[in-house]
Amino acid sequence: MKDWKKAGNIAKEALIYGKGLIKVDASVLEVVEKVEKKIFDLGGKPAFPTQISINEMAAHFTPIKDELKFKAGDVVKLDVGAHVNGAIGDNALTVDFGDNKELLKASEEALKNAIKVVQVGTQLREIGKAIDETISSHGFNPIKNLSGHSIDIYEQHSGITIPNYDDGDDYELEEGVVIAIEPFATNGVGKIEEGKDSGIYKLQGIKNVRNQMTKKILDYIEKEYKTLPFTSRWLYKKFPEFNVNFALKILERDGMLYHYKQLPEKSKGLVSQFEHTLLVNDKVEILTKQ
Repeated sequence: MKDWKKAGNIAKEALIYGKGLIKVDASVLEVVEKVEKKIFDLGGKPAFPTQISINEMAAHFTPIKDELKFKAGDVVKLDVGAHVNGAIGDNALTVDFGDNKELLKASEEALKNAIKVVQVGTQLREIGKAIDETISSHGFNPIKNLSGHSIDIYEQHSGITIPNYDDGDDYELEEGVVIAIEPFATNGVGKIEEGKDSGIYKLQGIKNVRNQMTKKILDYIEKEYKTLPFTSRWLYKKFPEFNVNFALKILERDGMLYHYKQLPEKSKGLVSQFEHTLLVNDKVEILTKQ
């Protein structure tokens, strides 16, 4: 449990640090890389590439090497994960550079109200109901095909889905489970769709590899990231870009890598997100509490 608490604290500190870096005209790439460095400086490792999803983009966006900058009017989601020996802390917040105070309030209050109903024996549908009712009360929609999740060692999504609406799931939370609750609120229709490739990958199996450079990159991925998500941006720091791109293409083609898609809101609505990681016991502990 020591590692879980340390990971939660590192994720929290890195998220707060990152929030302070997000300013109009600041480089998105620089913010992401500074946040990831902060995680290392605090004694952890990134549990996944730091994600900064702007406006209608709900999730799975991390800059690779572009010159994207924050603009006036942007709604910026910052999603940060840290791990210590595979124990993960996952948290997120939203920064508004426009006039979207109520949109942010909807998802932030939904997270607070969802946490209030969590205890051993709580049905998953009850969490979703609290989220949906809160977001709807502010005049917005929850994104129904995004959800929170349970977390295990080296598994960011370990099987249990925490819905953002009452989906009828009567599964009851068990003692000792670690979960991430992340309400997404939108002024759109409340659904995401798959967009462009994100450059974020996850190892999902090992097979024989003939090309020696590709095998070297695969061995590095397995050693450094195990089953946690990673980005091509990280590999570019270790290997030539051409070799990385070739290896990723082969490994994805052969079913060894899963490539995440960017997830924009279907109707291009603005999206806000807040998230905490919780340990469910007799007393529920927010591992990423600020």
